[in-house]
Amino acid sequence: MRRNRLLERFSAKETMVNSWISIPSSYCAEVIAHTGVDSVTVDMQHGMIGFSDLVHIFQAVSTSDAMPLVRVPSCESSTVMKVLDAGAYGIICPSVDTPEICRELVSACRYPPIGTRSFGPTRGLTYGGADYIHHADDEIMILAMIESQQSIDNLNEILDTPGLTGIYIGPNDLAYSLGDKPGSDSERVEQAILHILQQAKCRGLFTGIFCSGLENAQKRKRQGFDLVTPGNDAGALRSAYQNFVANISNTSNNKSSGVGGY
Repeated sequence: MRRNRLLERFSAKETMVNSWISIPSSYCAEVIAHTGVDSVTVDMQHGMIGFSDLVHIFQAVSTSDAMPLVRVPSCESSTVMKVLDAGAYGIICPSVDTPEICRELVSACRYPPIGTRSFGPTRGLTYGGADYIHHADDEIMILAMIESQQSIDNLNEILDTPGLTGIYIGPNDLAYSLGDKPGSDSERVEQAILHILQQAKCRGLFTGIFCSGLENAQKRKRQGFDLVTPGNDAGALRSAYQNFVANISNTSNNKSSGVGGY
């Protein structure tokens, strides 16, 4: 079976860069996958992406070395199993607020006798290899999103769930849950993030986080996160064109002001 490069780099204690896809375009995903990112996460919770889009995106990502991940809408087992069968090498699940939800998530991702994943790896065999069924439980990552006060209250029990690969922090929903606004400079949110990181690290779990940009991603790397996501495709596209427009407009205005009329 194709090895999960994220797990290999995790064992080597290397920081990884994750991209985040919200636009239903296989071409866009292919371009991003070939930028040197370690993984491409397809966002099926807030992104504009359906299952047929997911398959096309995975096919495009397969032309690169980036590992295909999915943020599913929830831990609902049929959805989790379907995206795994499509070739996902990692599941990022939102709102894992209780150990019961975490156990349900792990069970959906693992074959019996460990879990309850149904047999039918369809595209997983094509991407993963003919021996997929024998090694999938060792290569597929399960990341529980910690993004609420309730999940922090239940953190120890969630992190101790057998079979869990690690955690992925959603800072924006975490801020909302703690009574702050996303993107605000909140000491309360920062302390919560560091607490989650510390508890996961002391258990040897994989740690990932969504970041608000390059500087924030660099900060999270220094803090010790294994996987940092510097933003999503729509945000990067918007930011690039805002920069284009601002600079071209300023250049145009400066030239006009220096002419003095005709």
